[in-house]
Amino acid sequence: MLEVFHKLAPYALPKAEKEKLLLSAMRELTEWHRHRCIPYQRYLDAIGYDPAGVKTLENVPFLPIRAFKELQMKSISDDAVFKVMMSSGTSGQKQSRIYLDRETAVLQQKVLLRLLGDFIGNRRLPMLVIDSDAVIKDRRNFTTRGATIMGLEFAARRMVFALDEQMQLKEDVLDDFIQAHGADRFLIFGFTFMVWQHLFRRLKQAGRTANLSNAYLLTAGGWKKLVNLKISNEDFQKMGQAVCGIKHYVDHYGMAEQTGCIYAACEYGHLHASIYSDVMIRRFRDFSPCKIGERGFIQLLSSLPHSYPGHSILTEDEGIIEGEDDCPCGRKGKYIRILGRVEQAEIRGCSDTYGAHI
Repeated sequence: MLEVFHKLAPYALPKAEKEKLLLSAMRELTEWHRHRCIPYQRYLDAIGYDPAGVKTLENVPFLPIRAFKELQMKSISDDAVFKVMMSSGTSGQKQSRIYLDRETAVLQQKVLLRLLGDFIGNRRLPMLVIDSDAVIKDRRNFTTRGATIMGLEFAARRMVFALDEQMQLKEDVLDDFIQAHGADRFLIFGFTFMVWQHLFRRLKQAGRTANLSNAYLLTAGGWKKLVNLKISNEDFQKMGQAVCGIKHYVDHYGMAEQTGCIYAACEYGHLHASIYSDVMIRRFRDFSPCKIGERGFIQLLSSLPHSYPGHSILTEDEGIIEGEDDCPCGRKGKYIRILGRVEQAEIRGCSDTYGAHI
């Protein structure tokens, strides 16, 4: 099934064609994990799962995302574990543990690059990372931050980290990067709050600017902290333009439990589901499917997780589907808006815990 997807452009399939292919993949994955992951099998038994009842994507059983914090959810043997990814979270909270074999890890990286390439092109570019290289030093046990950065390493011709271990901006490194690469197209990656705090604000506080006008700024996560500070997406982009001259922004939504299948924002600000994934919105009262424009729990479907049963998960985020197959950017599929964490859900954020350094 994935070989079929790989032959297609990432946002090429209209609703009916995509649902037919993805439904087949979801059925196969549900059976795959049911026979290889005992906790998942028990969960399906408990909810009365019947394979014959899965006639549409809305019928695919979903696993609450908290299961990855409480149970060892893996469909591979211990000796097949290539990498363990840890979800982000504040100090003292349980973290999800996501078990990857080599094949799943490679697949996730391949798809991530395909999706990003649709927005920024397929040429490998120099990348300035607004983080410290300390976050990637333990390559077997990654947090979401580290895993996301390493997943992007394959898209970068050269990767340079702009912060030291105390999360201070290394201005000499920034200036050297601009001198070497600033005249041509390049990438900047950072979690949204960290870009605001450690690049934009630090430069403004220092009374200086940096010419990053040829950059594509890839951001992810960290919006909750900006919202708490009453900083909007418009404020964020205005600051980036004023201090760094940045004109091109690509935000995205994703999580450790489904690495690879990101929901990237187009030039109209819509977060798009690709042919590899889909999204449902479930009502709070009974988990029934919501209509377009109706808010509820976000359920994410992905064809990528083969080493753990993360192909259909119910998140603790709320959002709405804004439309399907009709975005002005021309990309097919659903596009969504994220409204934030559900009230009383366990707090976490992709920026991880570095509050002591702020």
